[in-house]
Amino acid sequence: MRFKLTLQLQSEVMGNQIPINYQYPIQSAIYSILANSDIDFSTWLHKNGYQQEGKRFKLFTFSNLIIPKYEIDKGRERLIVKSEFVYLYISFLPERSTQQFIQGLFLQQTIQIADYISGAHFLVREVQVMRPLEYNSDMVFKTLSPVCISLRNEQGNMDYLSPEDSRYEMGILTGLLARYEAIHGKPFGRNPFCHLHLLSEPKSALIRIKSGTPSETRVRGYRFQFKIELPEELMTIAYESGLGEKGSLGFGMIG
Repeated sequence: MRFKLTLQLQSEVMGNQIPINYQYPIQSAIYSILANSDIDFSTWLHKNGYQQEGKRFKLFTFSNLIIPKYEIDKGRERLIVKSEFVYLYISFLPERSTQQFIQGLFLQQTIQIADYISGAHFLVREVQVMRPLEYNSDMVFKTLSPVCISLRNEQGNMDYLSPEDSRYEMGILTGLLARYEAIHGKPFGRNPFCHLHLLSEPKSALIRIKSGTPSETRVRGYRFQFKIELPEELMTIAYESGLGEKGSLGFGMIG
């Protein structure tokens, strides 16, 4: 189930300058809200999620921030928020994520997006439930946050694939099938398929997680418009929990 959060900037609390690499602070804020409101659900999401062959899937994702007016300070890697309201889409796949549960969880909560340099404080003013996916065998989407597909190379490092790579379709399908099996406890029961058709030139986005700390890592994703063909069950998983990897870090949301 997908929601649109309306966040009101409280500039008098911290200011209005947030890090360009804001994905990890938003993830931390989501976990904090879950922990304060329902410790069991927060623990389940953080430590367990759905499991399949030792892998854990945290089946939620969120979009990039939608900021109507902003400036960029490239030297300090800051987004200077000029709008009173900004918007964030968040989507949960678990059955427990009913409309009333999530709306009650987030409404009037605070979200702090900050690092060791600067940040901003937001109040969740509205939580709007979005219409569910109306399935067609082929659908047109755009990325609301970068999609990440990676493969480990012979040197043991991760290669982040472009959507123009011939292996990209299989990477998407493999991830969706793993999540299906984790959710349902059994493999997908018929011949799966995934056909991806690019409708725009992919734009690379290198995101730094825990930026400026000893634990910093870098993840590359791509933003693009596309048409995709998937079975209905896999299309729903893609829409509700994101395409590719690292959905709970704000990658792979499509709309």
